[in-house]
Parts: sequence; C-alpha cells; structure tokens
Amino acid sequence: MTNQQMQQRTQHATQRPMTEGAAGRTAERTREQAPGYVWSAVQDAPVREIFPGIRVRPLWTGDDGAKAQVLEMDPHTCWEGVDVHEPGPEEVYVVSGVFHDGEREYPAGSFLHAPAGSWHIPQTTTGCTLFVFYPEG
Repeated sequence: MTNQQMQQRTQHATQRPMTEGAAGRTAERTREQAPGYVWSAVQDAPVREIFPGIRVRPLWTGDDGAKAQVLEMDPHTCWEGVDVHEPGPEEVYVVSGVFHDGEREYPAGSFLHAPAGSWHIPQTTTGCTLFVFYPEG
C-alpha cells in the first residue's frame, strides 16, 4: 500500500459521518468494520529484548510478511552491528525521545523512509520509542 493510500485510509477512518437529527442535533452514524480489520495495544503486545536496553513489541504481521512493531530504546543504547533493510524498505515514526541513525538525530514527530538495501546503526542518547513498519516484511 502506498503512503497516499495509507493517508486516505487514515483520513477516512478518522472522519465521523454525521447526520442531522429532526431536532437539529447531529448524531454519529455507526459503521461496520471491514473483514480483516485488526487492532492491538502496545502495552498488551509481547515484549522481546533484542539487544541490551532495546526491546521490540510486535503489533501486527500480514499474510504477505508485512509487519508493524514498536521499538523501545533505553537511553545510551546502540544497535549491535549494522541494520540492513532487507528484503524491503523500513518506515519509522519517532513517537517519543530522539532517535539517531548513525548520521543525524530525529526528534519525536519525525518520519523516516529507508529504501530496501539501505542501512543504519540505530542508537539514542535520550531514549526513544519508534513505530516501525516493514511493508514487504
């Protein structure tokens, strides 16, 4: 799914269809969710430490291998080795803290798209929480 398609779906999902009531009040219409609609809560996701002070919480895995997860990095932690993006790209949203990719810092609210074959060395001095999406697994 392209970024534009994701934005359209997000925009559609956050819009609340409204109807005008007989007394002039607005009422929210209910809608049925599409088959396959899933949700998860970060605090309920299983946690696995992948390196000292770096934890991953898987949120969703698609039938085609795509996956979404939250990565938590404690202050002064660094990925062991180089993180190579294979077989496909990696997309990262910095939820909190400051993420450093080995070249520069990205504060909360930053979005990164790393194409397939690119690499970085994830690290942080302040600690950070990242939402990570792998559209191709």
